[in-house]
Amino acid sequence: MKPEALEEVVKVLTYGAQKYSADNWKHVEGMRERYFDASQRHVWAYKRGEIHDVESGYQHLAHAICNLMFLLQSQIDERQPF
Repeated sequence: MKPEALEEVVKVLTYGAQKYSADNWKHVEGMRERYFDASQRHVWAYKRGEIHDVESGYQHLAHAICNLMFLLQSQIDERQPF
């Protein structure tokens, strides 16, 4: 596998850390619902034919992956099923 996909995800993570703060994603109220919903918004934007998020300029699929990674890490950290 080439690293381009991972690089796109890293760009989104860097963008978020600069916009909010490092590890801020851990402190979002209602994070499970918010990150799930955000991942769906990005997937559906991609499904409609949009490649890049208007605000960040980065790819919708990279945003969706980041949101799903936050959910997965939260589940791993808590050792609880959703």
